[in-house]
Amino acid sequence: MKAIVLHEFGDPEVLTYEEVERPEPGPGEVLVKVHAVSVNQTLDLGIRAGTAGYDIALPAILGIDSAGEIESVGEGVTGFAKGDRVTSILRPPVGLGYAEYVIANARATYHVPDGLGYPEAAAVSRHFPMAYSLCRAAEVQEDGWVLVMGAAGSLGAAAIQVAKHRGAHVIAAAGTDERAQTGLALGAEAWVNYRSSDLAAEVKRITGDKGANAVLENIADPDLWPGAFNSMAIGGILVTVGAHGGGRVELDVRKLYRDGLTIRSGLNHREPGDGDDALALAAAGIYKTTIHTLLPLSQAAEAHRIASDRSIIGKIVMDPTLG
Repeated sequence: MKAIVLHEFGDPEVLTYEEVERPEPGPGEVLVKVHAVSVNQTLDLGIRAGTAGYDIALPAILGIDSAGEIESVGEGVTGFAKGDRVTSILRPPVGLGYAEYVIANARATYHVPDGLGYPEAAAVSRHFPMAYSLCRAAEVQEDGWVLVMGAAGSLGAAAIQVAKHRGAHVIAAAGTDERAQTGLALGAEAWVNYRSSDLAAEVKRITGDKGANAVLENIADPDLWPGAFNSMAIGGILVTVGAHGGGRVELDVRKLYRDGLTIRSGLNHREPGDGDDALALAAAGIYKTTIHTLLPLSQAAEAHRIASDRSIIGKIVMDPTLG
């Protein structure tokens, strides 16, 4: 089978399209013929460049989420059969998804509902369960105020929709007016350009001087962190699962304990039905995801170049069946 193999870290050109041995599923696994695999910032671009902070053994095949048709199932697998349309979350940080076929754990594999395309299914299964986890960790409540940083990114867009579906009031924040305003179509009630505005002051104005009960930060940029942190209401919770903005920030400890604030990881708050629930709501048109570009797997280098442009909106997805 064909796959994209990383033999050395560097620019997108280090991604090579070559022949590799097709895997076979073991107990509890399924073999999937890939129709869509998305490109992610940290777990694809960052690993390829050698800047993601993971100890990666080379050669490696990237790709941590995919969608396609089941080719075969391993011993003990029930509920799946050859030809089923599925999407899978592959084991990070290197999931082997940049290939014509991939092995997936059956427990991390979900049926794709009718009416939902493979590119959309891959994007939904990657980001919406994480958005569920973020909202649980942030204890998002009906009628509470939620500030979503990086609102035009795929995880930010998912978080807006999940928080809105829970009945919260959402403020979408991003680095340009255009990107912040994309949140309005997803259910946000207000938007803020955190590069040109005083974020905390705008959040206080929007919320009637109360602040946000929950802040979904996911950036860890030292220049943006104070605005997000100072946007919290008394007793507010800031949750993060991202650090592509640098990962090290200053913390105002006095404000933390005086205002009764909480900062926590958004990981490990998922529940077993999150993937199926998100896919069903996406198929029903309640959750939406944007595909920016669909490319053949052979054009992985171009896919990475496009994805490196932080001004784009939507996912970059590759389809091995396109050649």
